Amino acid sequence: MTTTEQQLTQLATQVGERLQQRGLLLVTAESCTGGWLGQAITAVAGSSAWYDRGFITYSNRAKCEMLHVNRATLEAHGAVSEQTAQEMAFGALKMSCAHVSVSITGIAGPSGGSDIKPIGTICFTWVLKEGLATCETHHFNGDRDAVRSQSVLTALQGILNLLDDMPPLVA
Repeated sequence: MTTTEQQLTQLATQVGERLQQRGLLLVTAESCTGGWLGQAITAVAGSSAWYDRGFITYSNRAKCEMLHVNRATLEAHGAVSEQTAQEMAFGALKMSCAHVSVSITGIAGPSGGSDIKPIGTICFTWVLKEGLATCETHHFNGDRDAVRSQSVLTALQGILNLLDDMPPLVA
């Protein structure tokens, strides 16, 4: 097992433990990672107790049809934008039974970048059904696999951060 695989397994296990402690379900909405986040999550034995489903919406059409991303958002901001990531995350919540959502959309390369949005530009949104949402844009270096693996690691860490920001459980 590579270091990256070990990190993914460790973070996904921590995410699962934290979600289970709170009785929460997770949904994922992925574009540039193509299901890698869902794979990392389902590699954890027992993840069906805390992972509801994942959406792989690689095309703009899929984002609109499956997650109800507004075409106007895509036209105004592009698929790689915090606005689109946010609509993906909220759409995934709406189309699932989950309480927590994460979305990833970006440019993994080796082509597709621009001066404004270079290769390695990845937008994330993490949402709690109760309304707490965080959007971030990261710029990762490396080849396609490196950008994608860093994206999955960031998505998992972001879920942990979001759960840390939740009010404590009342006993």
